[in-house]
Amino acid sequence: MDAYLIGWSHTAFGKLTEDTLESLLVRAVKEAVASAKVDFGAIDEIFVGNFGAGFVPQGFPASLALQADPALQFKPATRVENACATGSAAILQGIRAIESGAARVVLVVGAEKMTSASAEEVNRGLISASYVAAEAGAGSFAGLFGQIANNYFQRFGDQSDALARIAAKNHRNGAANPLAHMQKDLGYEFCRTVSDKNPLVAGPLRRTDCSMVSDGAAALLIACPDIARQAEKSVRIRSLVQVNDFLPMNRRDMTRLEGCSKAWRMALDRAGLQLMDLSFVETHDCFTIAELMEYEAMGLANPGEGARVVLDGVTEPGGRLPVNLSGGLKAKGHPIGATGVSMHVMAAMQLAGEYPGVKARDPRIGGVFNMGGSGVANYVSILERES
Repeated sequence: MDAYLIGWSHTAFGKLTEDTLESLLVRAVKEAVASAKVDFGAIDEIFVGNFGAGFVPQGFPASLALQADPALQFKPATRVENACATGSAAILQGIRAIESGAARVVLVVGAEKMTSASAEEVNRGLISASYVAAEAGAGSFAGLFGQIANNYFQRFGDQSDALARIAAKNHRNGAANPLAHMQKDLGYEFCRTVSDKNPLVAGPLRRTDCSMVSDGAAALLIACPDIARQAEKSVRIRSLVQVNDFLPMNRRDMTRLEGCSKAWRMALDRAGLQLMDLSFVETHDCFTIAELMEYEAMGLANPGEGARVVLDGVTEPGGRLPVNLSGGLKAKGHPIGATGVSMHVMAAMQLAGEYPGVKARDPRIGGVFNMGGSGVANYVSILERES
């Protein structure tokens, strides 16, 4: 791919009571443009990732990005949505604008304001990304992934210990990330033990197995090769692949993430790489069972053997392939429209030597997996440090 990240920004994630969707978008845009050291007038097109779904009264958010600077007036701006993979969907549209020659510099910003909505409103919005005709009875996405965890456990045995280790790993990494929603090392024993502070939420999933409702925004500038060569920093997007699977869960084997697996194979093939060529991975741990199954889908383990990956320390910061050094969605937070952009920003910061938290060892190539729905929309990106 002939597209490069030349600037990025990331607000803190969390319960941001003083922020609105507009203020989050505007701040992220301003900081990303400042990071890229380009003029606002040089931006040719804007893509805004926002899931929305009734979290805030303000719909039609694309042109809110123009509030960042008068020079953005009359720039084309389009909202992109693909469930929890909304941010990566917006990035893919930006890359296509660059590769088609329609744009030389594209702004992509993802944002979500979720915490001002009630629990009922959040659950109703999230469950709309399922196959409502058959799956709305689960009541929430935690309910859906609780069913997935139950199916997985029935086939492969109780994996509660492995899920607790994944949660503990991600909270430990998130404790070092100043941008994370939860910056607290909870420890394995707390994550493993069902208690008043860590109750069962759905099926075998405990509270520590579930990502949080968050506010936040992230943005980046994508540029063509000519612009990137003049930039102070640049990270090459070596490949980005989208694979969609059937929406109804009953049309898929829900003990496997086949769309994720196919996306990883395609992205690595297009980049001319093997999985272990990567220095680190940021993956979509909306629930710990998802990260466990993603180990298998990306090729770290055979089906049903993902627990061995975390037990052997493969995905720890000092392991062969560190996963979610940012803390992942589990600790960093999951403001839906921002998540995919956030994951790419975290990876770019690692590769550019700007990451403020747990650092990968001599990072050269990073992978990102962002998922929409219950394994329905699957995006894998391979990013490479420019020497």
